[in-house]
Amino acid sequence: MRILVVGKGGREHAIVRALALSPQSNEIHAVPGNPGMQKEAVCHNLSTSDREGLKTLVAQKHIDLVVIGPEAELVEGLADFFRQLGVAVFGPSEAASELEASKVFAKDFMNKAGIPTAGSVVVKTVEATMSAAQAHSAPYVLKADGLAAGKGVFVCKDLDELKLAATDLFENKKLGTAGESALLEQNLDGWELSLLCLTNGESYQLLPLAQDHKRLGEGQTGPNTGGMGTVAPLNVDQALMEEIENLIVKPTVAELGRQQMVYRGVIFIGIMVTRDGPKVLEYNVRFGDPETQVVMPLLEGDWCEVLASVANGEMPITEWKPLHTACVVMAAEGYPDSPVKGVAISGDMNGSTPSSYFLHAGTDKNADKEWVTNGGRVLNSVGLGSSRQEALDNAYKQAQFVEWPGMQLRKDIGQSVP
Repeated sequence: MRILVVGKGGREHAIVRALALSPQSNEIHAVPGNPGMQKEAVCHNLSTSDREGLKTLVAQKHIDLVVIGPEAELVEGLADFFRQLGVAVFGPSEAASELEASKVFAKDFMNKAGIPTAGSVVVKTVEATMSAAQAHSAPYVLKADGLAAGKGVFVCKDLDELKLAATDLFENKKLGTAGESALLEQNLDGWELSLLCLTNGESYQLLPLAQDHKRLGEGQTGPNTGGMGTVAPLNVDQALMEEIENLIVKPTVAELGRQQMVYRGVIFIGIMVTRDGPKVLEYNVRFGDPETQVVMPLLEGDWCEVLASVANGEMPITEWKPLHTACVVMAAEGYPDSPVKGVAISGDMNGSTPSSYFLHAGTDKNADKEWVTNGGRVLNSVGLGSSRQEALDNAYKQAQFVEWPGMQLRKDIGQSVP
């Protein structure tokens, strides 16, 4: 099987690595990929907006399966484009990708399906936000409507913070068009989990639960990020899992069918477990980052078979290894607002053990062929173990292979997980 993976981050490197372990993968190509993937994939310096270039690549390399990692390309209809070329694609249609492209659309989808979620109101100005806040209580949650790379959610402890966040969105245009409208949501107290489901739009298969750590600082402090680390599997009470399936997963998949959305991929459901039961925070229409990094190693089977099956509209039965996994994100100085790029990375970038390894998220090589930082989240340090603590220990030991000035790394990943 000849496979093309679209994307360049740690999530895509995790996918490439998993596919490379399959005896069914003859060739793996990546667009654009990153230097760290080049051991497992042929990287092509193509823009995903270069449709003619992509069409030529698919024809010349006889691509059988396309796996699309990032949300932006899905929202731009790249899955539809490849399907029109007659290629099997793992990724939802442009229409279905609105579930992530628009928080307002997703909230309407949830309400139509009767899915438990936070109460909310749509706001488009500072004045409207402050007026609507009178019906809420602190803390106030303001969510930019559009794609914001995990940085569009503002949890404000008081009205002054809320006004600053609304001003940044609506007047300072901090997130551009993504912040032209927003949801002011009821705050949900509880603990968060990440649920990934394979779906063909009619049936589904649950993947192991993972838990992300969104805040930059230890003890859940600092700004929200794309994710600073994850652990899996998250073992929860069976009654809770049944509640999640019955109240959230089944109605979600049923609503996809009711709205006749072409959905062949994975749906990521962010859930807050509250005193009143589980409630949906958001949908993502692709593998989570860094959740993918901890879910991929757990499959008892072949990711080529699984992803190809879903891409062809089928639904495989999956089994999982009795392992634990952990991912610790190693981020650049200045992340998440202004990550410093081009900083030399010292140490052994090829360092690994039988139970730990690096995935490249934002790396490059300079003119002297030295590894340098090239993004906010630079490396993912992944550890495996027979227990969560062993997996975490291995991930943190792996991280010690390298360092660079200003590196940010949380030391409390997995310590407050239920």
